Amino acid sequence: MNPLETLSEEAVHLQHSFDPVFVIDFGNGIGITQYMVYVILIFILTLLIVLLVGKRLTLVPKSKFTNMVEYGYEFVKKDMGEGAIGHGYKKHIPFLATLFFFILIANFVGLIPGAKAATGTISVTWALAVISFVYFNYWGVKAHGGWGYIKSIAPSGLPKPMVPVIWFFEFISLVLRVLTLAVRLYGNMFAGHMVLGIFALATSIFIQAAIQTGNVLFGLPPVGWMALLIAMYALECLVAFLQAYVFTTLSAVYINLATSSH
Repeated sequence: MNPLETLSEEAVHLQHSFDPVFVIDFGNGIGITQYMVYVILIFILTLLIVLLVGKRLTLVPKSKFTNMVEYGYEFVKKDMGEGAIGHGYKKHIPFLATLFFFILIANFVGLIPGAKAATGTISVTWALAVISFVYFNYWGVKAHGGWGYIKSIAPSGLPKPMVPVIWFFEFISLVLRVLTLAVRLYGNMFAGHMVLGIFALATSIFIQAAIQTGNVLFGLPPVGWMALLIAMYALECLVAFLQAYVFTTLSAVYINLATSSH
């Protein structure tokens, strides 16, 4: 048994295990994938948490869970809302808090062994990015009017000959925001799960090789890989939080750019 060859074969299978698969197939390439199922589950879980915490809110929280969720809401309100948007931030807090908690819960559910991260597929992160894109552009149009918002894409105070050129590049930058939001979240979550999967596979395969062949040398690398796997898992928990934070903060920044006069 060559553990390296086995690992290379299993790594290919691991990569394909992240591909969307129809759980319910309606035919003609239409159906419900496992990621759509997880999106629905995360939505229900997020809704239940909000309703449960909402009913238990008191002046002095007695539950640690309620206190933790309330702290998360205040974190979104102060750091992402007030900090990134400034004046008029309060009306955007429900949207930002929904984004933050949905992505955070989706990321952490994906860390449960055997579960799938809804944010680990580009289709879900694209949907989230499009929602954010539509939202901040809607508020930009509402703040400046249709034509006023189009003109505001280019910074004010530019020499007139430079306005069309700068406006074009700023418009491209505006459109690319939806791409960067989607790819950043997907890339980080998918890569993290692939790394965890590879280390878990390597540990398992080399231990099996050591048992089957009786070669003690095959059993030495998994000791270090197991320690590294635990460290990577802890790091991935941090990444799960950071990606929810980054996505929500960038959405708040884009809201500020769209609604402010510049």
